[in-house]
Amino acid sequence: MMQKVAVLTDKAVLFVSCLAIYVTQQSFVINVALVLIVLIISSFLSYFDNEGIKTGLTLAFAVFAWFYPALLLFLPLIAYDLLYQQYRYFNLPAVIPAINFLQSASLQVVVITMVLLLLAVLIRLRMELAAGLQVKYRHVSDGAREMALQLQKQNKELIEKQDNELTMATLNERNRIARDIHDNVGHLLSSAILQAGALRTIISDAKAKQHLELLQATLAQAMDSTRDSVHSLYEEAIDLRAQVESLLQQFTFCELSYEYCFVSDPGTKLKYAFVAIVKEALSNIIKHSNATRAEIIFREHPALYQLIIRDNGGVKNYDPDKGIGLKNMVDRVHAFNGNINIITESGFEVFISIPKGGLKA
Repeated sequence: MMQKVAVLTDKAVLFVSCLAIYVTQQSFVINVALVLIVLIISSFLSYFDNEGIKTGLTLAFAVFAWFYPALLLFLPLIAYDLLYQQYRYFNLPAVIPAINFLQSASLQVVVITMVLLLLAVLIRLRMELAAGLQVKYRHVSDGAREMALQLQKQNKELIEKQDNELTMATLNERNRIARDIHDNVGHLLSSAILQAGALRTIISDAKAKQHLELLQATLAQAMDSTRDSVHSLYEEAIDLRAQVESLLQQFTFCELSYEYCFVSDPGTKLKYAFVAIVKEALSNIIKHSNATRAEIIFREHPALYQLIIRDNGGVKNYDPDKGIGLKNMVDRVHAFNGNINIITESGFEVFISIPKGGLKA
């Protein structure tokens, strides 16, 4: 838009300058029709981008100028549009009428016209340089904006990755603590309960037996409390979404889309089963598929959980009775009274539905 305004301004200045010379020279008859012809040709030269039309308009100007040499006073205005035309050398016939113009015009008019022609060249050159700088500025600005958006995206991904790694580290540490408590403290408490029970059987003193019974009950209560704490830690340590996203970050075989819509907690055992199924499915895609796109969807319904894994790879020599990986998937799903359907139309799809009842670990 700014470039068009600059072109109109430049042409207005050139037109006024040429018109001033035209109306002040007594050697030329003032003809409004000639001025209108120049305006029309100049306007069309700015309006049309077709090189053939511009060349035709230039030749039309040359024909009019041959019969009316006064039109050569407006040559700077016409030349302004032709200086940077692709086939501008085909427009050289426009200067042929200058022969008649040089014979009929005074030296002063010729010099002024040449000066205006040079001015037209300089003005157009300045405008083209400014337009080139604007294009470069837009390219640099767009590149900087794109780089800023890319950096912003990478920064966001880095923060999310750091958060995921921190979450995974925290969950792994909770898992380790729960395992240590179960293996060490739980074992010692179990041994103490057994030893208290053994002492009760060999001691005949009623008062001592009463104290041993109280001790055994206290140790049993401590054991139950420890077991509950360990189970609670395990529940928190298994973050299904974080585990699955960790697997997806390592999958680079093909384009992968992911949707997670679980709201409630599926339970520890089912979480482990889902993670194992996703891991096996991704491994099968890498080993046996020529897919270019895959999709994993976790959906929750009022009465069941769904896991859908599909890809667009071709299916060759598929045998549901073979393949340990698929058999393991089926066994895991059936262990939760679930259903698994394998669809081989338009790719390979594993559709799993597992009811919610009795799934808590």
